[in-house]
Amino acid sequence: MTEFGRFLRARRGGVRPADVGLPAGTGTRRTPGLRREEVAALAGVSIDYYVRLERGKETRPSPAVVDALADALRLDAEERDFLRGLAARAARQAPEPRPLPSRRVRPTVQRLLETLRPNPAYVVSRTNDLLAANPAGLRLLHGITDWPERQRNTVRYTFLHPAARELWVDWERKAVGCVAQLRAIAGTDPDAPDLASLVGELIVKSPDFARLWERYEVRTIGDGEKTLRHPEVGTMTLSHEGMTLNRAQGQRLVVYMAPPGSPDHDAMTLLDLAASGEAAPVPPSRRRAP
Repeated sequence: MTEFGRFLRARRGGVRPADVGLPAGTGTRRTPGLRREEVAALAGVSIDYYVRLERGKETRPSPAVVDALADALRLDAEERDFLRGLAARAARQAPEPRPLPSRRVRPTVQRLLETLRPNPAYVVSRTNDLLAANPAGLRLLHGITDWPERQRNTVRYTFLHPAARELWVDWERKAVGCVAQLRAIAGTDPDAPDLASLVGELIVKSPDFARLWERYEVRTIGDGEKTLRHPEVGTMTLSHEGMTLNRAQGQRLVVYMAPPGSPDHDAMTLLDLAASGEAAPVPPSRRRAP
């Protein structure tokens, strides 16, 4: 089965008949979500053709068929583009392997990290290896410095570091976003050694990751808001932006922010001071309750 077929199977399992205007029918459905014949009918293709698509026997669906399948499965714009990319890659007989991206961070980007203080900021690779950070950015991911530099990865941290579930107040939402972002990368470069190594490790070591990976959710992460329960400065809610760096082979700059003068900004500033080795008392309002 190709990635195109796996994606179709996973996503039809998440669509209920009622979602697409079909009757549930009588008796117990052996298949969660839509049956193959129901997807085929909704997309206007034969059941035999659809089965061949799922099993990887048919690898050249037309753009019209791909769009019809996307409509049948109620895919959003990002998921639709992902499906189109899978179809285009399945049609190629010999995809060209891509070289491993560089881990080097340009000196100008290093200086940019410093100018962003006290805002926590860091640079990650396309698979979320932590490549560089300012003091608060490194301190924000509490406990990640327990690991050697080559092991520091924000997705690995989310699923495998014991501090992560305490740090992220809504850990499940954070985890879902991490996996969906890796799925988006897999849609463009599924055979990349760095991606395969990370996914293979997490599938083996984290049942939660394995569960979410099979959902085939696709999202790119650019902005949002996270609430963190940090052991040094207490609970704070920070907005964040992720920006792709020019000429950097997929490297992204991630910056966390809070409105100036707010308690969250105060906590962020205290974190930067602590990370710099400067003594700064934590106000009682920011201390964690025993």
